[in-house]
Amino acid sequence: MKTVRTISELRAGLGQTRPGLVPTMGAFHEGHLSLIRAARAENDVVLVSLFVNPSQFGRNEDLSRYPRDESRDAELAETEGVDYLFVPAPEEMYPPGFQTWVDVEELSKPLEGAFRPGHFRGVATVCLKLFNIVKPGRAYFGQKDAQQAAVVNRMVRDLDLDLEIRVLPIVREADGLALSSRNAYLSPEERSAATALPRALEARDPSLLNGLEIDYFEEADFEPRVLAAAVRVGGTRLIDNVVIEEGAPT
Repeated sequence: MKTVRTISELRAGLGQTRPGLVPTMGAFHEGHLSLIRAARAENDVVLVSLFVNPSQFGRNEDLSRYPRDESRDAELAETEGVDYLFVPAPEEMYPPGFQTWVDVEELSKPLEGAFRPGHFRGVATVCLKLFNIVKPGRAYFGQKDAQQAAVVNRMVRDLDLDLEIRVLPIVREADGLALSSRNAYLSPEERSAATALPRALEARDPSLLNGLEIDYFEEADFEPRVLAAAVRVGGTRLIDNVVIEEGAPT
């Protein structure tokens, strides 16, 4: 596996190759690894980006304490057969004078967009940059971030980008909690309380959230349609969803 930190070096290494791309912010868990394995099965070359994107964090969000462990992530990526690990610095992706942003207007407004203004502008912009830098044939995302997947899909269609977006099912713990890098913030007691989130979604019953602070618990007309929720457990904010469209995978 080659670890690359600059756009010019990455482009030189890839040449005309169109790899499978797995965009990540690191702190790998089985959810990330499921995307990498799918990419490995479907592409001759696999590229994983590892970039904690500052433009998708709000002023009072957890950018500074977001979990980071590049050496562990690199070891896992190499074990999974990744060919390239792209680890750019923020100034490589947003050089001085950067001022161009992508805004997927309507899909970015509800749910996460209402609680995290500007979040999806940052997501769409960094994804478009990665697509332009890497020129993948396929890019892999997780269903847990259902609105993110919807925003990226809409951007790809609207801007006529030549790639396939693959959205893979949520990977869950044995108790139902969706795997997330932010789960590391939870104390044992908070971890136990958080399992109310998948139970409430599965039952379509917000009363099962047992007093957790709810940002939203509502259906969203994405593709596929989902019941999505965001809750706060102590100082940690968790999102999850279940697919409610008949015949769609969860």
